[in-house]
Amino acid sequence: MAEFRAGPEVEAAGTEVRVGGTLAPEALQRTLEGAGYRLEALAEEPGEATRRGGILDVFPAGAEEPLRIEFFGDEVESIRRIDLETQRSIGRVESVALPPLASHTIEAQAGARELRDAITVEGEGAEAIAQELELLAGGERSRFPGYFEPLLNRATAFDYVEPDTLVVVDERDDGVEALALHVRHQEEAQGALERRGEIPEGLPSLGLGPEDVGRLLDGHERRVDLGRFGAEELGAERLPFAAAPAFGGRIREVVRQAEAWAEEGRAVVLASQQALRLADLMEEEGLTPLLTRTLSDAPEAGAVVIVPATASGGFLLGENFALISDEEVFGLRRTRRPQRRRRGITPNILTTLQPGDPVVHIDHGIARFAGLTRRTTDGVEREYLELEYAEGDRLFVPTDQLDAVSAYVGPSDRPPSLTRLGSQEWAHTKRRVRRAVAEIAQELLDLYARRAVAEGDACAEDGPWQIEMEGAFPFVETPDQLQAITDVKADMESTRPMDRLIAGDVGYGKTEVAVRAAFKAVMAGRQVAVLVPTTVLAEQHGQTFRERMSGFPVDIAVLSRFRSGREQDDIVDRIKGGAVDIAIGTHRLLQRDVAFKDLGLVVIDEEQRFGVGHKERFRQIRAEVDTLTMSATPIPRTLQMSLAGIRDTSMVATPPEERLPIRTYVTGWDDEIVREAIQREMERGGQVYFVHNRVQNIERMAMRLRELVPEAEIAIGHGQMPEEQLERVMVDFGAGGYDVLLCTTIIESGLDLPNVNTIIINNANQFGLAQLYQLRGRVGRSANRAFAYFLYDRNRAISEAAQKRLAAIFEAAELGSGFQIALRDLEIRGAGNLLGAAQSGHIAAVG
Repeated sequence: MAEFRAGPEVEAAGTEVRVGGTLAPEALQRTLEGAGYRLEALAEEPGEATRRGGILDVFPAGAEEPLRIEFFGDEVESIRRIDLETQRSIGRVESVALPPLASHTIEAQAGARELRDAITVEGEGAEAIAQELELLAGGERSRFPGYFEPLLNRATAFDYVEPDTLVVVDERDDGVEALALHVRHQEEAQGALERRGEIPEGLPSLGLGPEDVGRLLDGHERRVDLGRFGAEELGAERLPFAAAPAFGGRIREVVRQAEAWAEEGRAVVLASQQALRLADLMEEEGLTPLLTRTLSDAPEAGAVVIVPATASGGFLLGENFALISDEEVFGLRRTRRPQRRRRGITPNILTTLQPGDPVVHIDHGIARFAGLTRRTTDGVEREYLELEYAEGDRLFVPTDQLDAVSAYVGPSDRPPSLTRLGSQEWAHTKRRVRRAVAEIAQELLDLYARRAVAEGDACAEDGPWQIEMEGAFPFVETPDQLQAITDVKADMESTRPMDRLIAGDVGYGKTEVAVRAAFKAVMAGRQVAVLVPTTVLAEQHGQTFRERMSGFPVDIAVLSRFRSGREQDDIVDRIKGGAVDIAIGTHRLLQRDVAFKDLGLVVIDEEQRFGVGHKERFRQIRAEVDTLTMSATPIPRTLQMSLAGIRDTSMVATPPEERLPIRTYVTGWDDEIVREAIQREMERGGQVYFVHNRVQNIERMAMRLRELVPEAEIAIGHGQMPEEQLERVMVDFGAGGYDVLLCTTIIESGLDLPNVNTIIINNANQFGLAQLYQLRGRVGRSANRAFAYFLYDRNRAISEAAQKRLAAIFEAAELGSGFQIALRDLEIRGAGNLLGAAQSGHIAAVG
């Protein structure tokens, strides 16, 4: 537990800004830094700020959106609210209070003078610490503010709690143990910084230790300690809690049980993120529950109430109360918190453009971005993009016309030729490219002619089982997800075979689209093949499909090397006989001995992971059956086909609620960085992927990691292990049995473990761009902040292409960057054979 500044000083550490007030932007920046705000490229989270000349963006602590403060000299000219997605102003405010963050304000000169006069520092760092104290006493900012905090400010959280306030302590022993581990890690980190010379020796330790916190808790009279055990201890009381039953999406059973509880006199509350839909489903089964927004009072005995809320799990309390959550109703444990806007792919190119980058104006052609500038026209001052064309001509584009400007995408080995402003050059170029595209289209018409005229069996519209299965989905579908599902169903209900790409970022819900499509095909009496690139992903998809289709007569089989030879033969025979409805497997499904009795749908997950021979087999299949391809980072050729409209495409670009961008670091190998990354994740109860793609020395790497973090339980997993051993390791890691999974790229595709929120990739310069992105996507699949570390060998030269890949993965840190990564890959690698050498130059001509 950290110590805090006393109340009045905390208030003084913040500041209030008013329109018309006198305040220099530099002074406000210093105040914010002193109050603990971090200067970042964009202010996209509470506690962040950024300044560009006379404009300062700040995301106040506790606020829902950032603010833009504009200065005219030393006068505050305007304060506007900013839309996170577009970075545009959405409303004015007259004043704003900017509170401090935690206790990061130590400019109290009086306290610093007392500290300087009261303590004597000896040892190697004495001179440096004395200099810092002099800075503080003079009102300056220290380079090491956090380390002086415990000496300057002795208040704790308990100083803000009234004596009669009830304090609830959950699992005190666990908390004390976690705090002790946290203190030890802080001391180790401080020692590492001292050894590297980044801070002087002798600085005080941070925060309170377990003994201090225990003493403060014991000194508070109104306290309740909650624990799993201790019911026999003096004063302990066992509460009559019992687990709620699971219904697995069977709404009829939910209704029957709720009616039985109500007849017994229990108050029944169903907390659901889909309250309206659940109420409709229950009404169809004959029970009309009371739908209420909040539970301001306890529900009456015998009442059945639905409230829109999130609960991690349900319970029964004695004979009087029952709480049922989405986990019990729908059968899945992963829940999402109420929606709050987060940054996804932004249409605002200002967030990615750097001065000097080539851009394309739709009417005026290719230019060089020279930066942002403010100009006054007709007495109105506005912000403009300054674009530089050939022969030094310049064009100023108002920021409200950003949709006319896009980033240039083309070969990166040479800069594009700039267009001459005011000439007919751009118009001629566009006409020439249009003719070339028409020629490409004619060639592709011939290529896809057989498919266009082929007729398949059309699926019927959704039946009752389809509606019931989809109604058991425990999350609220995103708009993009719903549109993709609608597109897929429309294709399947047509006689023309479907060939659709679902392009969506990792963890954005593509699998649910595939689940619904597969169920629809099965309901039409057809078989489904789900092709995945790895054995581990095949097993996970098998589990997901079985969970979603439990309660329905659907036979699902997984064909992979985790199955014995006899089991594989049995599955193949059942596929031939039509007994298997959905077959999920790796390239094993493509072998000649696997023959489907009536194949109606092929789902290909992460097509870019399959080889050329496998893709030729895909093309043979596509002409006859519905094909659904899913990818976060489509291969350049597939992407080019989608961009050209050759393959039908649905974009799933809306991030799940509460999803946070992954913090990404690219750096050379450093023992301290690796140790701190693993320890920090373990402190918050999480797990770590460590990717080392060399089987021959993976055991040596395991020894090194155990030396760096001896308290960590480390498991090893790679594709050359015996199947049973690898399966056991993956299952145990998924169940939380290990802290770190040291592995090869077997985790690259589709694994969904929300508790793993740190990934460290060794020798990242040796991976492809799409691989790096897929690996990073293995973390950040919950509401917790995730971290990705891309490490390279400091002692070896890195190729230019590898540098570009690492730069691209570092820059694409926003949510939903998969399509940007694919575009960057298209730029670096080219479009492949689809366009041909003669045609690809036209793409460079228009960007």
